[in-house]
Amino acid sequence: MENYTYNSFTLQLEGLNVSKDSVYPLYFFFLFSYLFIMVANVGIAVLVFTDKNLHQPMYLLFCNLPFNDILGNSILVPRLLIDMFRPPSERLISYYECVVQAFTSHMFGTTSLTVLMIMAFDRYVAICNPLRYAVIMTNNMVIKLTVSAWGVAFVLVGILLGLTIRLNRCRTLITSPYCDNASLFMLSCDSVFINNVYGLTFTVVLFTASIGSMVLTYTKITVVCLTSKNKSLNSKALKTCSTHLVVYLIMVFSGMSLIALHRFPQYSDYRKLSSILFHIIPGSLNPIIYGVQSKEIRKFLAKLFEPKKILPS
Repeated sequence: MENYTYNSFTLQLEGLNVSKDSVYPLYFFFLFSYLFIMVANVGIAVLVFTDKNLHQPMYLLFCNLPFNDILGNSILVPRLLIDMFRPPSERLISYYECVVQAFTSHMFGTTSLTVLMIMAFDRYVAICNPLRYAVIMTNNMVIKLTVSAWGVAFVLVGILLGLTIRLNRCRTLITSPYCDNASLFMLSCDSVFINNVYGLTFTVVLFTASIGSMVLTYTKITVVCLTSKNKSLNSKALKTCSTHLVVYLIMVFSGMSLIALHRFPQYSDYRKLSSILFHIIPGSLNPIIYGVQSKEIRKFLAKLFEPKKILPS
């Protein structure tokens, strides 16, 4: 008969099943990825807020992504690096820390999509209504869009975790490298029907709204570009929209891959790795993609790294 421990406040993380030959390469990959995410995202955020030339709605809205990448990876990766060298029996985490980790993880994924949605709106206004752009995209509008993106994510994820917290727990093993909603409600012996229904609805609504807004805005942008004879407008639209679209597709592909792997228990090791890469890959690529695309950021980096001339004495 299975032994149950009811409502224990100490949980055990299963973690990654890594061979001794792979643990060090994987550890250094995660470590250097995390350091790059911190340095690159903090650097771009500081640059945008300090350089007056970047005080534009497009860059101010983009700053939500570096902040989200920093928050999402800081809660996950340091703990993961520590657990990689611990035996499974010592990978313990408190219930409250687990809930915070799960909340942050889901906020990361949800906010990434809502922020990309408001960035799509900004691109739509800039290309389809260029003469009214300054009137529509005021500082007040930027604040409203930012609050909306984070507020919607907070409410959706808050309900998701709230439905899980109400459940009694009879198990203590988290079958993931970090805590998420699914691994938390699987600790319960109560009915999780409501959790499954809301979780499915949450995922469908979020992806449908996200994909729908992208299709709508990019369809209108494409129509404007095809009917416009302004080569400068078309070139600018191609640069800014292609960057935004690449970032969005990376996020959606990563999220859908993780969701799909949840349906195949035999690929649990791939699912665990995919769940970590879901945080690391977008966080690493976002600053690179936007840094390469932005002329202002490229100029700043060129000045920063160009060799200084030494005047003869």
